[in-house]
Amino acid sequence: MPVAVADASALAAVAFGEAEGPAVAARLAPATLVAPALVWFEMASVCLAKIRRQPREADRLLRALGKALRVPIEIHEVDHLAVVSLARDAGLSAYDASYLWLSRRLGAELVTLDRALDAASRRP
Repeated sequence: MPVAVADASALAAVAFGEAEGPAVAARLAPATLVAPALVWFEMASVCLAKIRRQPREADRLLRALGKALRVPIEIHEVDHLAVVSLARDAGLSAYDASYLWLSRRLGAELVTLDRALDAASRRP
């Protein structure tokens, strides 16, 4: 089975029913999903931001986050020193570079909706 590193933008699109969700879900479906530990903090942050913009949708959004938290995703540690170097070289945040570092480390596809991160993943 293929392995895919899923970042929070990709997972959020699926979890919160965003327009890109079905396409992302199709990319993720056949794979074993992996992510750095920060993914759940980022997902909680996305949920909170959505609740602040749409307070009447809080219950639905929290249920969606709860469902996402049950998705089997292997959590991997990253080499934080290497992540900082990669972030500096690729012009990314350390958060985004964590996903990129992990995908390179595992030789796995990186599934993201973040344009800068996607572009960085396509560079050697």
